[in-house]
Amino acid sequence: MRKLLLTSLTIFYCFVLSAQSVEVQADYNSAGDCVFSAYNNSKVPVFLHLKFGDLQNTSFSEPVPYVKQLTPGFNDLFTLLRYEGEDVPRFNYEIKMFRSNPLAKIDFDFPYLIPLQEGKTAMFFDVESIDGFWGQGKLSSWTAVGFRVEPGEDVIASRNGIVVEIVGAERKGDAASWYNTWTNAVTVLQPDGTLLCYHNLTVDEKSLKPGDKIYAGQILGQVIQGASDLVLLMYYTSLFSDDPKFIIPKFIHDDGKTDILNSSTPYVVTHPYEVRALEMTKKEQRQVLGKNLKSQ
Repeated sequence: MRKLLLTSLTIFYCFVLSAQSVEVQADYNSAGDCVFSAYNNSKVPVFLHLKFGDLQNTSFSEPVPYVKQLTPGFNDLFTLLRYEGEDVPRFNYEIKMFRSNPLAKIDFDFPYLIPLQEGKTAMFFDVESIDGFWGQGKLSSWTAVGFRVEPGEDVIASRNGIVVEIVGAERKGDAASWYNTWTNAVTVLQPDGTLLCYHNLTVDEKSLKPGDKIYAGQILGQVIQGASDLVLLMYYTSLFSDDPKFIIPKFIHDDGKTDILNSSTPYVVTHPYEVRALEMTKKEQRQVLGKNLKSQ
């Protein structure tokens, strides 16, 4: 059997997702295996899709399609093991980056909180336009959720997630870095890999910034002056389509039911502790909900 003598050989691939650069690295070790890793230079998670077109002297043992969520900083990926007695692995592959999970598995019955103060009577309305959300392009189809509101009232997080974008009255910076083209908006990456955008609110960016984890029931901000509606848009970009996929979430309300809301029905806002705790660890439940958490 041949003895393989290799110094460490590194191949770098740098990909730019908007203004966020992701470096994918392939290192040959002394055994001839190829170790893949990635560095996410942004402050928020992104998703990597990697597809091999040709493999020699090795095999790819990860589930396919291969999609990996990259947290900020360094991320281990996988190792291509060299076949015994063969030369080092040779390969060609393609990489795409996504802001949402392109293989998102969605629980369509998940109970979202109505994003208004508990005890308030909420009026839902059918959103007729999302002009400005996707720039100049026309969406073939979309769905959105709207609530009648008053300026200055609190906007509440409907579900846990990580804040990925906060935009005030004016958009700044490289347009390629934007998650959408709305102003006065907060976009959150949810645990299932979908994005939820809250539109028509203002946020104290000293207390909330991209990369922060938020919890269901937490105050995100306040309705902007002059606004009479709050719009929520839940979506993701699929691996199999260039158009975003939009989802209508179901909300829990005062009678304990979780429904798609009806514009002809007033709903009393309720934020049950059991629902708020659904995606929290025990430590987070103690820290966020404290003594208010009912026994599970």
